[in-house]
Amino acid sequence: MSDRSEPSSPPLAWLDIPKATLAALAAGGLLCCAGRAYPQESRKKIRLGVVGGGFGAGFWWHEHPNCVVTAVTDLYPARRKRLQERYRCDAVYDSLEIMLKEAKDIDAVAVFSGAPDHPKHAKMCFERGLHVVSAVPACMTLEEAAMLKQLKEKTGLRYMMAESSYYRQECIFARNLFQAGGFGELFYSETEYYHDGGDPDKTTSNIGSLVYNPDGTRSWRWGFPPMLYPTHCTGFLTGVTRERIVKVSCLGWQSQQPKLKNHPLRTENVYKNPFWNQAALMLTDQGHMSRCNVLWRCVAGGERAQWFGDKATFYMANGPVNPNILGTPGEKASPAPVPQYWKSDMLPEPMRHDSGHGGSAAFISAEFINALLEDREPAIDLYESLAMTVPGIVAHESSFKDGEQLPVPQFDPHKA
Repeated sequence: MSDRSEPSSPPLAWLDIPKATLAALAAGGLLCCAGRAYPQESRKKIRLGVVGGGFGAGFWWHEHPNCVVTAVTDLYPARRKRLQERYRCDAVYDSLEIMLKEAKDIDAVAVFSGAPDHPKHAKMCFERGLHVVSAVPACMTLEEAAMLKQLKEKTGLRYMMAESSYYRQECIFARNLFQAGGFGELFYSETEYYHDGGDPDKTTSNIGSLVYNPDGTRSWRWGFPPMLYPTHCTGFLTGVTRERIVKVSCLGWQSQQPKLKNHPLRTENVYKNPFWNQAALMLTDQGHMSRCNVLWRCVAGGERAQWFGDKATFYMANGPVNPNILGTPGEKASPAPVPQYWKSDMLPEPMRHDSGHGGSAAFISAEFINALLEDREPAIDLYESLAMTVPGIVAHESSFKDGEQLPVPQFDPHKA
């Protein structure tokens, strides 16, 4: 078990959990909250700027009682309008640069621009004295990881990565189960992010909408390496146990089919990436194993995981047919009683509804605002963000070395 501390939490008495399951797990705190929904006594308002009208328009900042969106920006007019309507904000800017120069009433910025721009845009906001919540991944190189760490520690500003897997309802369940000791030693996990692109030659297909910008130019997703987008997988591990991945070995699949092998997505991308799919085996600082798959070409979809301990094993649902399954010693594996945590007082009342990516979007929105109100680090702070991101950078490097096991640099705070 990691020595990184977690906040204590009260149980959720309103949940009906089978007594046999509770007895087998000895987990009185299995279904616990993360604390107060928000500091209701606070009259402070967090003034938020939002960058990026694609994924960035899918959050719920405006529903938090202590947040108001005071500025929005995107490079494309249609996306700017979408942000304006979504967050009911009339202060609209043509770019982040203009917003940072002209907007005066901002405390923090939600950075949901393209992945390669995340570290640069976070840096711009830090230098302006603004807190940052960023889409994944936090960065794409080890140099960018070091830069973000240096800036965060120099400025003392808050940083959060908006990792959806951390707040999926099943991951909250697994995290609570782990903290209650229900897994025993959680020695192995399998994590998956499958996002099939469809026919790469049809611009009207799913992949067409992703790899092209609204003006028809190639987007940052054109040829993007799978393992540089690892956090929907690694978040299921570090987001449950807070372990650190210290070694990684990774293989990549290039495909020998002429259509795919020679496709411009693989031969003409700025990343010089030949891989459609990548699979890694990772070792943690606790001597535990994790298998991590990120696939862009597959007959599958979604973010999921399964966790194996010596006291319990938890299988996350796989599609509409196979439910969440929990196995414990002496009991037949059976459907797991995963609650809909978004119905609980883990969220401010206006935000207690289902939201995107497995119910995670409202939790991400609330946690960042709550952290600023309470003057504390968010649950997915910069160090957790880099612990989820950096292993993928090293895994991608390993793919070019036939799966050679490589050490993963650590970016945690220096201990005195």
